[in-house]
Amino acid sequence: MTQESSISGSSSLIPPCPTPDGAEAFSRQVHSLLDGRPKDDATLARAFHGMDEMFDHIAAGFYTLASMLVGEGEESVRVVETAVATADVSTGATLAEARQSGRRALAKAALEAIARRAPSSFAVPEGVAMKTSCLDEDDLESSGVSAEEIERIVGGHDRDRVRAWLEKLPMIVRTVFVLRAVAGFTAIETAALLTAHGGPSAAAWNPEMVRAVFRQGLCSLASQLIHASPAQ
Repeated sequence: MTQESSISGSSSLIPPCPTPDGAEAFSRQVHSLLDGRPKDDATLARAFHGMDEMFDHIAAGFYTLASMLVGEGEESVRVVETAVATADVSTGATLAEARQSGRRALAKAALEAIARRAPSSFAVPEGVAMKTSCLDEDDLESSGVSAEEIERIVGGHDRDRVRAWLEKLPMIVRTVFVLRAVAGFTAIETAALLTAHGGPSAAAWNPEMVRAVFRQGLCSLASQLIHASPAQ
């Protein structure tokens, strides 16, 4: 079996927003403060002076991901707050590692919020491993959807249509799709997140089940794009 590694932001199916200017400096500033010593408000204010735009960028990205998982509104705000408070940003983390740590914290908080709201949301669908799919592999190329198409519909004026499509998906398909395609987690990581944070009903998930459900999401997306395309 080929060992999977974390999908970096550049290889997620839905490309992330470009890293803003000053991101590396912001990351270094955060790491410089992680020395184990308490910091007063004045010290923090001086350290992050002039970086309001960066905080806004981080918050917006977190909220976008949270709302794809739990829906728009106050619950997504609470998920973001939990993620910010619990993300493990070590002093040795790179910017990419810090971003993925934040996404992992947000995914945990979102899964736990959904499981509290509807405890059976993440139960393994019956016969999931036996269900046929329009795809043999769980990757973008085999779905017939290009990265350029994904970027256009997510970042352009069709993004509301994509959001509406996500909201119509069964909760487990939506969750797996967002964790894999948007947050960039592998099937192994997604299965681990579900079993650890999806409540008792999610205990049976494994990577093969995740891949099967993800293929369902890819097929649905491909169909959505075909029907949305203008006639030739």
